[in-house]
Amino acid sequence: MQKRVVITGMGIYSCLGKTLDEVRDSLYTGKSGIVFDPERKELGFRSALTAKLEIPDLKKELSRSQRVYMPEQAKYAYCATVDALRDAKLDQDFLNKNDVGLIYGNDSSTVPVMEACDKIREKRDTTLCGSGAIFQSMNSTVTMNLGCIFKLRGINLSISAACASGSHAIGLGAMFIQNGLQDIIVCGGAQEVNPFAVGSFDGISAFSTRESDPTKASRPFDRDRDGLVPGGGAATVIIESYESAVRRGAHIYGEILSYGFSSNGDHISSPNVDGPTKSLLMAIQRAGISVDEIGYVNAHATSTLVGDTNEAKAIYNVLGDRRIEVTSTKSQTGHEMWMAGASEVIYSMLMMKNDFIAGNINFENPDENSARLLIPNKTITKHFDTFLSNSFGFGGTNSTLIIRNL
Repeated sequence: MQKRVVITGMGIYSCLGKTLDEVRDSLYTGKSGIVFDPERKELGFRSALTAKLEIPDLKKELSRSQRVYMPEQAKYAYCATVDALRDAKLDQDFLNKNDVGLIYGNDSSTVPVMEACDKIREKRDTTLCGSGAIFQSMNSTVTMNLGCIFKLRGINLSISAACASGSHAIGLGAMFIQNGLQDIIVCGGAQEVNPFAVGSFDGISAFSTRESDPTKASRPFDRDRDGLVPGGGAATVIIESYESAVRRGAHIYGEILSYGFSSNGDHISSPNVDGPTKSLLMAIQRAGISVDEIGYVNAHATSTLVGDTNEAKAIYNVLGDRRIEVTSTKSQTGHEMWMAGASEVIYSMLMMKNDFIAGNINFENPDENSARLLIPNKTITKHFDTFLSNSFGFGGTNSTLIIRNL
């Protein structure tokens, strides 16, 4: 018998807020975190749109020797993890005495690599890079830093799976616990927000250019969408075995019923329909539930023409004509990339716990595929006990999580 896996803590550092209450309220009111960034225009960006997020100042919380190893996204992840651990009532004494794991999604660390290369080329002296450059520049920088700061002694693993990284981190963490290899794992995803991290995306015209009205730019499923808007931050969930949670007397948000996954085995950037359909069906089958038990679908939909089209087809392949609400919270946050799979679990959980579904803002005109789905564009009141969350990434990697209320 596999162990049950539950969520006992959540923390987030998002353009929608830095606390669960702030984020809940932003979701409910349809607040957008998208702004126009003049710096990007000065750098020659085609699109200056981005989520607004300040880098936290951790001088009062961490020593200089700790901070020197942390790039932007590790700082976001630290803030989210501090809050998640506190929410789960896991103090440092508990972490010191128990094997707590860490699996986190992150797929880039641009600025440290760029700065180190610039110094080498300009100064012809590698010693000027500094010791921090090594640890800041690696994709595993988040788990390196969090593992050392919180003195975690369980599994320590970074997931680099493009925009499905955060979702895969949670799914793989659940599998470790289901099989009795860990009792508690810190899971999540982090994404840097600096312009250099997404310059190449801008170069291939992936971003919306609706700069005259930034809050209207991210338009998942809408017929008139013209590209995604980059975002980021970090989101952390504490997952553990049901037995561990009960033993600790922990508050349980919900149960991770299943994790579905697949690879498109196709084009490196253009998604297909079969891969996402397979991921959805696998998650439902492994959950042992009927489609009718799903009360809400948090779609991956990023506001790209092909991506949204093929996901709408995949969702319809699975849901058919059932009237199950489907929305993309990226309409408010932009595409949080490596973070998105984790943050969207938190967004969906906050909705489920508060009996509402945030509207897919800016959804004004459906196309022929999104018209077949039930996509509310304003917040609705609804009680539901099970949600499904999709995350898909470049290279054709797909992840689907199904989570039930407890």
